[in-house]
Amino acid sequence: MIELLEKLCTLFGPSGCEGEVRRFIRETAQPYADDIQQDALGNLMIFRRGRRPGGKVGMLCAHMDEVGLIVKEFTEEGMVRFGLVGGVDPRVIIGRRVKLGPARITGVVGIKAVHLTTAEERKQMPAARDLYLDIGAKSKEEAQGMLQYGDYGVFDSDPVQFGDGLLKARAIDDRLGCAVLLTLLKEQPAQDTWFAFTVQEEVGLRGARCVAHRLNPDFCLVVESTTASDLPDAPGHQQVCRVRGGAVIPFMDRATIYDAGLFDLLRRLARENGVAWQTKHRIAGGTDAGRIHLSHGGVRTAALAAPVRYIHSPSCVAAQGDLMAVLELARLFLERMGEIADV
Repeated sequence: MIELLEKLCTLFGPSGCEGEVRRFIRETAQPYADDIQQDALGNLMIFRRGRRPGGKVGMLCAHMDEVGLIVKEFTEEGMVRFGLVGGVDPRVIIGRRVKLGPARITGVVGIKAVHLTTAEERKQMPAARDLYLDIGAKSKEEAQGMLQYGDYGVFDSDPVQFGDGLLKARAIDDRLGCAVLLTLLKEQPAQDTWFAFTVQEEVGLRGARCVAHRLNPDFCLVVESTTASDLPDAPGHQQVCRVRGGAVIPFMDRATIYDAGLFDLLRRLARENGVAWQTKHRIAGGTDAGRIHLSHGGVRTAALAAPVRYIHSPSCVAAQGDLMAVLELARLFLERMGEIADV
């Protein structure tokens, strides 16, 4: 699965521009799918009949989109002003290389040189309005010949394996979920299952709302990535979760109180099968579950996530062991779906 994840992390897919990711997923899943649907927003829904037909229908969900940039202004000098798509910390992108627009134009995120700033400016965190994109243009006209208003950009950062089993890549959030779903889709599930690949999660869980209302599943497992802050200066309760600590099984975040029975089932499956797991020690963030569990008359919803350092940055870092733990626990969940009505 790691090789598949690395491939997914190289694809261009900021919120609202997920087409390249969607095409790859559709082509990969086509030989195994019993039904493929796509809605007007761009969500991709793939159905596989179970080995034991009948009973309740489940849904696994992962979002295709990543954080990124969007072109909004050109300066007379040929620089490009941009907005942030999703929750990006401007501090982590200064000096970073990006690729922009359909032609994947190379750009560099710039800011006024430190020796030209005032003491007061150096005390403040930069905002997106303080940054610009240098695409090598000499004038506004030349820049407008290379890019258009509304063109998207993503970080230009290739996957790298390093250290003791760590992986660095952009967009692990949530190409990890996409890789897990694609891997499990190839293995016929026990029960009938929808594999939903959603759009625009990073800008408000928008695709998930449409998917949940269209499919109306009996229950759902959201497969995600989540913030790990296991850094030297962070107290234990503020670390949220830890890289190399195993799959994260959350009981609550800012958008969802997860189904207590499914939370217990996931913990039991992990313990019975020797899968490393942890939970989040801080109520933070949110997932597509925030929209899914509220659809129709309500959907029983649980989540699994991989702990990721420096999430929403050009260099997200995760442990391969944690990624595989998420895959294994999601696989066990699918196999035991028939028991869900009893928990």
